[in-house]
Amino acid sequence: MHEMQKIQKMPPTSDMPSHSLGADDPANPMNWPTHRKIFTSAVAWAMAFTVAFGLTSYTAGITEIVDAFDISLTQAISGFSLYLFGIFFAPIYTPHLSERYGRSIVYLISIFCCGLFNLGVALSKSYTSLALCRFFAGLAGGPCLVLIEGTFADIWSAETTNTYYAFLGIASYFGAATGPVVGNFVVQAGSWRWSSYTTLLLILLTFAFGIGMPETYGREIPRRRNKARGLAPPSQAPAESGITIAQMATVTILNPLKQLALEPIVVMISFTLALNWSVTFQWFITVPVVLQTVYGFTPQRAGLAFIGAIGGAALAALCTIGIEQAISKSSNKPMAIERRLVPAMYGGVMMTGSLFWVGWTADPKINYLSPIFGTAIFIWGGLSVLISLVTYLFDAYPPAGTLSALTAAACVRIAAAGIIPLVIVPAFTNLGGNWALSIFGFISVFCLAVPFVLYKWGPALRERSPYTRHMSIHIHMPVEMEMSGMEV
Repeated sequence: MHEMQKIQKMPPTSDMPSHSLGADDPANPMNWPTHRKIFTSAVAWAMAFTVAFGLTSYTAGITEIVDAFDISLTQAISGFSLYLFGIFFAPIYTPHLSERYGRSIVYLISIFCCGLFNLGVALSKSYTSLALCRFFAGLAGGPCLVLIEGTFADIWSAETTNTYYAFLGIASYFGAATGPVVGNFVVQAGSWRWSSYTTLLLILLTFAFGIGMPETYGREIPRRRNKARGLAPPSQAPAESGITIAQMATVTILNPLKQLALEPIVVMISFTLALNWSVTFQWFITVPVVLQTVYGFTPQRAGLAFIGAIGGAALAALCTIGIEQAISKSSNKPMAIERRLVPAMYGGVMMTGSLFWVGWTADPKINYLSPIFGTAIFIWGGLSVLISLVTYLFDAYPPAGTLSALTAAACVRIAAAGIIPLVIVPAFTNLGGNWALSIFGFISVFCLAVPFVLYKWGPALRERSPYTRHMSIHIHMPVEMEMSGMEV
């Protein structure tokens, strides 16, 4: 009981700094003027939006790519999945890059290199070249989707975690939904190559917007400040992401694998989010097919259907923010992290219901607005679940355990999102859209209980976890190394 009370009183991960910035230090991003916070957040948001836009704008040219390179539809779709498979590695390597160089420089290099590979896609003369450039575009741009979480956590209070994650969450959802809307028009006006040229133009604008982005990482700010003053590096505790190659591999490779096998909280959340993203990203393949074959939509009109997804994502963000603000105002005490799970409770029901709704109403006898609204409801519910479960993981463990858990959940959902589009067209062909989506619906029923289980038994599960009790690289490090100021 004593240990459980200790866990419940433990400050959020974001309130446990391993840097030398004081709470009253003007350089601390929490103390920045509002306009500086908003500018930095806007840059991070724009970069995540742009990388997500590049992922889905490609889908507008899939039919032309099939003809241009004389390949199968599945091969053409793999260009979509390869971008995701490149992003898959970002949660593994990005924390170590940002630890060494800060966040701002990684943002700029990441988005710039993503632009170069998008240019490679646009200029590709063979499908092999296109596929490789798509993979490396995702690999290079992936850090923008990872760093935004740390950037917002650096700037905004941990007491509003759901609120700021709602804002950063819609960056990737808005970007992904906007991609096919714009892509279908530019491809129709030019060719499939213009989906990548458009992404490149957006990347250049975002890169220009990001020049001058201030550093937010609490360990990098004092290092740069001391360097500018000609002083020695400040004495700081070693980074929880690890110092040696072995430690880094343990935190973002070995421990995530262990957690996926042995840690109930991580297993439940990772499975739920994997299903969530599997369905979310298969919509970018199946929605245009259904609307064009069942309802006779033109590609441009089918692309406009994703405006509904933008609306669903906006509603998810607004509801999540409203719920957190209401809970916070109802109590004078800090909000327990289990209360962040409320949006996932209703979001899961919306996900399951919408899968059956879309699956059994995509019929010429039923108005086309029905499956479009059903898709919007899924996005509303799915993003609510994502915001809720990821913010729960933010503070479920001490820093190194949290990093491992977030890495595990991110990699699993990205991998699932990349795999399902490769098999969804054969599934729709062999089973029909109604039964293909119903299978997802039946599987999602098992996920409905996850937020309720975590709400009731989450504190007990965290108290029993070895990652709560001693998950820190500091334990295995001599004291003299901790205090020597040997920064990474």
